[in-house]
Amino acid sequence: MKNLLRNAREQKGIKTRELAQLLGIDQALISKYENGSRKPTREQVAKLAQVLDLNYETLMIAWLKEKILYEIGSDDLTLKAMNMVREEIENSYILRKNSISKNLQTILDEIDILKKQLDNYREFDSFRIAQALELEYTFESNRIEGNTLTLRETDLVINEGLTISGKSMREHLEAINHQEAIGYIKQLMERNFPFNERELLSVHNLILRGIIPEDAGRYRRVQVMIKGSVHMPPQPFLIAKKMEDYFLWFEDNKSKLHPVILAAEMHERLVTIHPFIDGNGRTSRLIMNLILLQNGYTIANIKGDYDTRINYYQTLETAQTSDNKEDFLLFIAQTEKESLERYISIIKQ
Repeated sequence: MKNLLRNAREQKGIKTRELAQLLGIDQALISKYENGSRKPTREQVAKLAQVLDLNYETLMIAWLKEKILYEIGSDDLTLKAMNMVREEIENSYILRKNSISKNLQTILDEIDILKKQLDNYREFDSFRIAQALELEYTFESNRIEGNTLTLRETDLVINEGLTISGKSMREHLEAINHQEAIGYIKQLMERNFPFNERELLSVHNLILRGIIPEDAGRYRRVQVMIKGSVHMPPQPFLIAKKMEDYFLWFEDNKSKLHPVILAAEMHERLVTIHPFIDGNGRTSRLIMNLILLQNGYTIANIKGDYDTRINYYQTLETAQTSDNKEDFLLFIAQTEKESLERYISIIKQ
């Protein structure tokens, strides 16, 4: 593992001091990792893989191998124990994978039934219902990111043009901008415009307009870290290529995957690349909902309350750091199911 780290760092032309700054650790630790006298934590392995553009699985396997050999050693009893552990892990993985996949398919089947019901009630839909639900979406999506405007205050800012005492100008602009971004993705949906890079940048431009105007609608030019997360976004010089791959993946899969899975994947993939200096979460959720709207579904409104937000972030981080997206896909599918159920209950009244 030490050779993997040193060779990757040298190939990228990064000094140990620079790597330490990117990881937020002491420079001496980098040297110890590279000479084998210290081992990074599991979280640091994930960050190292991102920063050094190493394959996460390759680096993690090397880390686990050395950890096992260091802590357990190697003899006949160890080998027998390892074989037993391997069998249990494989059996557990198969059962878990099948169970999660079955659960996900069950929710997708329920979503499809709900969508057929919604299609039968389309004639009872109205502008006022859509307006109220879109206001809730703006409120919740901004609340996830720390905006403190209440639902009522969000309504007053957007629909009455009022200024709320004690609230920052940024919070006002976040509400106004997000509501305009919803209008924009609805236009794309209604006019059947294709989703591409230009439209993505336009959505992001609306989100940050007047807040960070110099970065609105532009990919970031600096490295960032996500507070509270072990996921390390790619270096800025990698973003253009990763975004090219992002759109290629979309074109290759947009007709193959269930729309809810496609929407969730596009959300996770975009926020994992983290191409913008700010507004990645809001933009990713808007792109997810653009895809849902284009396919006849309702907006999946992820709530901003503490429990839902934590679940959202945890399942997202699992997808980003362990290459297991099942929990995140389940979370988004369940959110869409609940949004469909609520929408149908409203228009049936």
